[in-house]
Amino acid sequence: MLWLKSFHIIAMVCWFAGLFYLPRLFVYHAMSEDAISRDRFVVMERKLFWGIATPSAAATLLFGFWLLFENLDYFLAWWWMQVKLALVALLLVYHGMCWVYMSALRDGSNKRGHVFFRVFNELPVFLLIAIVVLIVVKPVL
Repeated sequence: MLWLKSFHIIAMVCWFAGLFYLPRLFVYHAMSEDAISRDRFVVMERKLFWGIATPSAAATLLFGFWLLFENLDYFLAWWWMQVKLALVALLLVYHGMCWVYMSALRDGSNKRGHVFFRVFNELPVFLLIAIVVLIVVKPVL
């Protein structure tokens, strides 16, 4: 069980690394003014999204649900686990939004500026804090 938990945490760290860096690339991409830079960001974003963030998300979910189902009755009895799972669902929405913005930047149809992406870049920090606190502290109401 500890090996499984370790792999879940490692995958989650890799997923968040991708989610922290990808929108930062969007900032620079949105600010770029020449075709060479834009093309470089398209490649970097694609490799980060499909090569690191998405496989790490899949591994996080796989190991997380495996852990959950090992102790399903225990975990689902606690409100903090239900909230944590809802936050993970929001994180998946954020991941999907990254894909949408990455595609728009690639296709030249992006309507968002670098300031938007700077704010967007900060959102997963709040999800990370909440998820870690819920799992470690397991607060009682």
